[in-house]
Amino acid sequence: MAFAQSPRFARRLDARLDEAADRLGFLDEATAVQTIDHFALQHRLADGSTVVERFVEQRRPSLPEDERAMLLGWRDVVEGVFEVRSRDRGAVVLHNLLDDLVYRTYSNMGLSAPAKLREGMFVVARIVPVHPGTGAWLISGNLTTYPRGDGPELAQVAAQTLAVNPQLLLRNPEMLRRAWEMQAEARADFVELFGTDLLVLEPREAQIQLREYYRLRQEKALAELDDEAAARARNGGPSLDELSSLPEELLDTETVAVIYDLDEGICYYANFGDLDALFAEPALARDRIHLAQLREYLNDDSVSPMVIRRLVQRHPENADTVFRALLRKPAFTWERDGEELLRRRKKSHYRHKPLPSVTPVGARLAELLRGERRHSR
Repeated sequence: MAFAQSPRFARRLDARLDEAADRLGFLDEATAVQTIDHFALQHRLADGSTVVERFVEQRRPSLPEDERAMLLGWRDVVEGVFEVRSRDRGAVVLHNLLDDLVYRTYSNMGLSAPAKLREGMFVVARIVPVHPGTGAWLISGNLTTYPRGDGPELAQVAAQTLAVNPQLLLRNPEMLRRAWEMQAEARADFVELFGTDLLVLEPREAQIQLREYYRLRQEKALAELDDEAAARARNGGPSLDELSSLPEELLDTETVAVIYDLDEGICYYANFGDLDALFAEPALARDRIHLAQLREYLNDDSVSPMVIRRLVQRHPENADTVFRALLRKPAFTWERDGEELLRRRKKSHYRHKPLPSVTPVGARLAELLRGERRHSR
């Protein structure tokens, strides 16, 4: 901690603390502790390294190999909403509602910190491995506790966190497998309803068709529940209008592509119809507007390489002509040069494996979302 707060990192750490403060500039102790802890273990410096990596490399005399492994293991931070399962010989057993895994956790403050935790309470915390060679975990930074009765509210926070951060599934291979299965099933329903996994429609029509899709999905899910559970699900979930709504920026476009990709899930792209027309009729490559739209797709990091591939797959015989006009490279061929072009223009999409857009929840989180409580044994 002293190394992380030393003058060499002061400017960067101060910037992180300023970002964490509220609009009046106030920073409570818990947020400050969490920010410093994140900065020390996870924040990437200009060269891509972390503060803890710098500490290990610059420590003199050099640390023994076992201690190096211990410190570098602390980069594997688990942030979670935990339910206290039990206390056992100085450790507290925590069940993470996010990844549905159980962690045997200790505190470097001795027995006093876990002593206040009781079975059924909830904890929002960051934990790190005590050492990569053990199955034990260590509380890192601030520990915030909540009574048993706050479970349903914390469950909502956990569910929202999962929806925004599907990478949390990577820690639990079983949940990741379920997510891919759920996405494949949802896509199969889409294809069965529309006969394709790609629709090109006006925005209002797209919302109508999406509403029908989500209505069928909802009916299918409710049919598997008993009457009481189905009633709770109808009243507790998002409405069909909310599910089928498009992002505001798409509503004024001429066409929207609704694509249910096997890897990337359901996604939406503006003015896809114009680009589809360009590839269908390459004479439009003489039109600067059409080329400008394709260039925007190619240069926009938010546009997946999958979308460019889809355009080519729909009109493979015209891809070379279109890209030669766009790039002003008469020798360009999609078969030889296309993938390299995408890798150059879409670098961020190749750094990580795709994750499912459908996120399952564990059994305990599902119980809490329904407002159920676990009975003490």
